Amino acid sequence: MAIIDSIQTMYLEDVAGMPGSISQVRECTWRLERWAKQNDVPLLITGHVTKEGAIAGPGTLEHIVDVVLYFEGEPFSNYRVLRSAKNRFGSTNEVGIFEMGDSGLIEVDNPSQVFLSAYKDGIVGSVVVPTLEGNRPLLVEIQALTTTNNFTPPRRIANGVDFNRLLLIIAVLTKRAGLKLFNQDIIVNVTGGLRVNEPAVDLGIASAIASSFHDAKPISGLVALGEVGLNGELRGISHVERRIAEAIRLGFKSCLMPRLSPTIASDVKQSLYSADIQLIEAGSVAEALRLGLTRESRMQRAKGKNTGQE
Repeated sequence: MAIIDSIQTMYLEDVAGMPGSISQVRECTWRLERWAKQNDVPLLITGHVTKEGAIAGPGTLEHIVDVVLYFEGEPFSNYRVLRSAKNRFGSTNEVGIFEMGDSGLIEVDNPSQVFLSAYKDGIVGSVVVPTLEGNRPLLVEIQALTTTNNFTPPRRIANGVDFNRLLLIIAVLTKRAGLKLFNQDIIVNVTGGLRVNEPAVDLGIASAIASSFHDAKPISGLVALGEVGLNGELRGISHVERRIAEAIRLGFKSCLMPRLSPTIASDVKQSLYSADIQLIEAGSVAEALRLGLTRESRMQRAKGKNTGQE
C-alpha cells in the first residue's frame, strides 16, 4: 500500500507550475493512479481542504480518483465520522463512526447508545431525534435554551445544526405556533459533537425550543421526527420504519411524527407490528407541540412539590 501525504507537496520537473498548482496536482495524481493500477497497489492520497471542509481546487483531484472519503469531527469531540462522497465500486451511503482513544481510533459498534449515554428522560429543552448517517439510523439528543434579552438584539447560536435552518424554524414557531421569540436568545446544540443537517430533525429542534420557552417537559420516552414547512405543516420523511425501529431498540415508547397517508401508515404499522411504541401523528407544528409537551409548567411542579412536603 502506498500513502501520499499530501498530493499538494508532490512535484514533477517536466510539468510547469509550482507544487500544489492545478497542473502539478492533476499530472501527479494521474501518474500515481496509473502506476498503482498497473502494479495492483492500493493508493491512498490525502488532499488539502478549504475552511468549509471541501477539497481545495477546482475538483481535479476528485475527478481522477475512484473513491473520495471525508473524515469529519468537531475539534473537541472524541468521535469522528468517515463519509464517502464518491465511490465507483460501492455505495456512498455507508458511514463509519469512530472514537479516538488512547490506542487510536476505535470503531463504535452502537453509536446511538454512546451518544445518548448522558441523556435523561423528561428534561426541559431536550429532545431525542432519529436521524440517518448514510444508511445507518442514529439517535441524537438535541438541546435548546431560550433566555429573555431586553437590551440587545437577540442572538441565535447553532452548534451541530444548520444556522439558516434554525432561523427558519424560529420564524415558523413565531408566526404559526404563537411563540413570542422576538426577544429571546436561542441556543441549539447537538450533543456529542455531531452535525445533523437533514430536514427530518426540524420537529426535534422546534420541540426542544418550545420546551425550553414554555418550561415544559417532553412526554416521557419521546422521540420526534419530521420536516417543518413554512406554513407550519409537518412533511413526511424517508425511511420512517428504520428510524422508529432504532428508537424501539433503545427503549423509547412514543414517536412524535407527521401524519402519514393511509398507504404509508399501513406499511409502517405492519413493519412495526407488535412493537411497544405509540405513534403520535400531527398535521402541524402547533399540534405537535400540544401533543408532545406536558402541560405542567415549572411553577406548577414546584407548587406540587411544596404541597407534598407540607
